[in-house]
Amino acid sequence: DKATNPLNKDLDWDGINAFCEQLNKELEGPPLATRLLAHKIQSPQEWEAIQALTVLESCMKSCGKRFHDEVGKFRFLNELIKVVSPKYLGSRTPEKVKSKILELMYSWTLGLPHEVKISEAYQMLKKQGIVKCDPKLPDDAPFPPPPPRPKNIIFDDEEKSKILARLLKSSHPEDLRAANKLIKEMVQEDQKRMEKISKRVNAIEEVNNNVKLLTEMVTNYSKGETTESNEDLMKELYQRCERMRPMLFRLASDTEDNDEALAEILQANDNLTQVINLYKQLV
Repeated sequence: DKATNPLNKDLDWDGINAFCEQLNKELEGPPLATRLLAHKIQSPQEWEAIQALTVLESCMKSCGKRFHDEVGKFRFLNELIKVVSPKYLGSRTPEKVKSKILELMYSWTLGLPHEVKISEAYQMLKKQGIVKCDPKLPDDAPFPPPPPRPKNIIFDDEEKSKILARLLKSSHPEDLRAANKLIKEMVQEDQKRMEKISKRVNAIEEVNNNVKLLTEMVTNYSKGETTESNEDLMKELYQRCERMRPMLFRLASDTEDNDEALAEILQANDNLTQVINLYKQLV
């Protein structure tokens, strides 16, 4: 409400940034945020709708994949389509609001090619003649470019790469044998690194799934009314969450050299701690 208040003289960047931060903190942040934003974007007041679209644009820039996935669902995209389509609200929506929506959707088709439903929705608007030509995007491209492709980590170790290059240039059989051995070692190191990443991703996903389920059950818990089988399931989920904590600590100590991965693990650990405390408190 603060970030989209029609009485704001200018964009309230403190409110917009606070909304983005809150969205990132909450387990249910992305689905809740898209519901609230859809409602504001459909406001009959032009300034309120424009502010809501600015909030949406900021969230897309700073809230990451969980939010992108939510915006990339037809459930949310249909709410945007309603605003520009003459069959729904389009005939009474201000032009400025409609062109901002189309500009954002077009920028996402370029910036997030893997969110295929966004592209499908945009192409559908083209077929219906609602988009006559692609909008001109502002110079401060509304979307950060995708990160550069990671180089092959195997050959990122500069020292080893230099040694390898020198050995491969040599015509001595023992040097070529040494080069062969070094390549094998580097490939094995890379495989170990990939296994570590896979283990971490799976562990965090498992934690998040358990946390989400237990949070829902505890939130709906009511003493004397919840069935015995649900109470047993909650207890089992709680015990599973307790067992996952040491696993996250081990992962964190293994991942000290990667800030982004460490932040993910610590976030998962915070969520785990919160739901464990919630269970102890309410159940």
